Amino acid sequence: MPAGVCGCCGPLRPRYKRLVDNIFPEDPKDGLSKSDMEKLTFYAVSAPEKLDRIGAYLAERLSRDVVRHRYGYVVIAMEALDQLLMACHSQSIKPFVESFLHMVAKLLESREPDLQVLGTNSFVKFANIEEDTPSYHRRYDFFVSQFSAMCHSTHEDTETRTRIRVAGIKGLQGVVRKTVNDELQAIIWEPQHMDKLIPSMLFNMQDADDLDRAGHPSSPSGAGQDGEENPAALAESCFRELLGRAAYGNMNNAVRPVLVHLDNHRLWDPNEFAVSCFRIIMYSIQAQHSHHVIQQVLGHLDAHNKNTPRVRAGIVQVLLETVAIAAKGSVGPTVLEVFNTLLKHLRMSVDFELGESSRRNSASSVSSGRSKESEERIVQNAIIQTIGFFGGNLPDYQRAEVMMFIMGKVPVYGTPCHTLDTVKIGHHGTKRIQTMLLSSLIMVTSGFKSKTMAAALPPPFLDPLFSISLMEDSELRQLVLEILHNIIDRHDNRAKLRGIRIIPNVAALKIKREKISKQDVAFMKKHGQQLYRHIYLGSKEEDNVHKNFELLFTTLAVLTIELANEEVVIDLIRLAIALQEMALVNEENMPMFIRCGIMALVAAYLNFLSQMIANPPFCQHVSKVIELRNMDAPYLLPEHIFRDKCPLPESLDKEDRVLYFQTADMAECLAGPGYNAERLSIPYVPQVTDEDRLTRRKSFVDTISLQVDIVSNNLPDKSQLAEEITFETLKKAIDTTGLEEQEREKRRQVMEKFQKAPFEEIAAHCESKANMLHDRLAQIFELTIRPPPSPSGVVSISAGHTQHQSVPVYEMKFPDLCVY
Repeated sequence: MPAGVCGCCGPLRPRYKRLVDNIFPEDPKDGLSKSDMEKLTFYAVSAPEKLDRIGAYLAERLSRDVVRHRYGYVVIAMEALDQLLMACHSQSIKPFVESFLHMVAKLLESREPDLQVLGTNSFVKFANIEEDTPSYHRRYDFFVSQFSAMCHSTHEDTETRTRIRVAGIKGLQGVVRKTVNDELQAIIWEPQHMDKLIPSMLFNMQDADDLDRAGHPSSPSGAGQDGEENPAALAESCFRELLGRAAYGNMNNAVRPVLVHLDNHRLWDPNEFAVSCFRIIMYSIQAQHSHHVIQQVLGHLDAHNKNTPRVRAGIVQVLLETVAIAAKGSVGPTVLEVFNTLLKHLRMSVDFELGESSRRNSASSVSSGRSKESEERIVQNAIIQTIGFFGGNLPDYQRAEVMMFIMGKVPVYGTPCHTLDTVKIGHHGTKRIQTMLLSSLIMVTSGFKSKTMAAALPPPFLDPLFSISLMEDSELRQLVLEILHNIIDRHDNRAKLRGIRIIPNVAALKIKREKISKQDVAFMKKHGQQLYRHIYLGSKEEDNVHKNFELLFTTLAVLTIELANEEVVIDLIRLAIALQEMALVNEENMPMFIRCGIMALVAAYLNFLSQMIANPPFCQHVSKVIELRNMDAPYLLPEHIFRDKCPLPESLDKEDRVLYFQTADMAECLAGPGYNAERLSIPYVPQVTDEDRLTRRKSFVDTISLQVDIVSNNLPDKSQLAEEITFETLKKAIDTTGLEEQEREKRRQVMEKFQKAPFEEIAAHCESKANMLHDRLAQIFELTIRPPPSPSGVVSISAGHTQHQSVPVYEMKFPDLCVY
């Protein structure tokens, strides 16, 4: 038969088959016949239409040799395929590539590690070839799956396992290079492929990380191997290359498998590997895609909101690393989203902590409850650190917005506009949230340099901040003062002023300062009294400790350096005198430590101020008082009163004038051009504002009292209304020389009345005024608010009896729109 003749007679076989057969020697150990291979290559280049047949015949021989375990001939066949592939670049190479990939797949399916490595090396060579035209039908699904499986090899022999894993990673790298730049192969970015590619790389990176943690560094284990033969290094290189090629629409598919892998392998606690992974991600992707990664991590944090505290803390720390890198570049529209999500989880962490503490009823659960509470603190500290670090790396214009955003989340009593509901968490939970948010504000404001105070401290930020400073909690007041220091101190002088003390030579501190701008002068005219008031009220709190007085001293010093002109200096001296007077009079029965602390604060500040304004007589007066105190009353100086176990006096003698700073002496020292020393004779009295009602203080009654008294003084008497108008009356009205003195005397009487009168008398006075106001309002409401007339009658009550009075319809008055 013809077929039989063709099969038996060599000369009748096709030429391409004879050329292919000739490259195989009788003994496979002799290797590929180079001369015959050159003939085959020349024939393939000369007759490219025969390439597909050559490839099919080589594939047939290779399959037969694999089945018969003749691996020497398999190696020769693959070498021949590689050379043909490198030599031929014509249009006819497409069918040949299909045969080539079929043979590579055949080798990868084999269980022999040598064949798998051989097939991978051939595929890598193919991947490095740039094809002239795209392939419309070629798919690499099988290769992604097979190479991923090789990356997870668990071969018994360590060296063989390493070879297989390295081959698998190289194969994946080849797939990435072959497909990622081909628009027709965008399918490689689909989730089913990313879910195999990325975990395979992370698995090898994680394996080296586990060895490092166990005390077996990957470098010694890979001795004799270069970077290409180290699975961890090769996997990281491939991971970086893949992420670097990721386009805008592929970022989510590239990051999601990383999060899933970290979940499946429980790598959030400890989270060293997770942090290193996201560092690689953030440094590999394009900067404009950073916000995609941040959004993915935020969403993952939301998905794990009920997980263990350590897992949540691990995710937050990864977010910290992510935003720390992203904040230096482009963050995109996720700035406030980051803060909003973190604040939400901060609130949830406080809820979990309080819930655990409330459930601790039995003695057996105390230890576990405390450990749970401490773990929640880890979460909270991680969130605060993330908020502060992220905010601190933002540009100033964005940082100002973030400061406003965080302050809007701080719960303040009496302000329902804040989004954090404080009803369910109670007083303790509210304080915890306030403390943590203010701590994050300290980190955000650190290093914040604003050209004007009005831009740094707008009323929507300043008012709630001062409201918190009036709360009866020393820790919250400390945090508020530290925030003010960060914002006001624009020349970093706080470190030189640290610690309340009598500074012998202020010039040696080399304080940095500039001339006060017009905008800052206007700011102090508008908000200066508000600042003085909070310093005054904060000084007399009974729970003040050493740190509170230190921060108050720093606040006064920073105000003097940054915002004090001649007028502000006088106001600050008046404030210091008022503090001294408050400690001496002691109308509020303050503890002796607080009174002595206020005295020490005044001494330290006036010593600093006198040297800052460089007024020798003023310096001499202050130094004289401090010297006398050193000898006779050391407890009135900061170096003594804030020392442990400092003996306290039983009382402060107001008559011992030489131990206190005298207003008249200071006014005499400041007399002359520049300072309006006459204002020192006007005692400082803190303004009473609506802030007090926000902080649950007693001064709400005082506010009503002052308002009622001022209103009553402005109302003219009936006798004055009935007075006859004569020439003398008009002359008195025109002459206004004595009106200012009368007004000042009235104001002094009002202040004296509310400061020195007994509480019962003030309360009775306020009650009578309030009753009179209530009666007048009742009369007005009775006249203006009446039920509409009804034909059925109206009900009136007289002498305890109900009477019905009918109103005829024709006597009723209707609105014009109702009549037709």
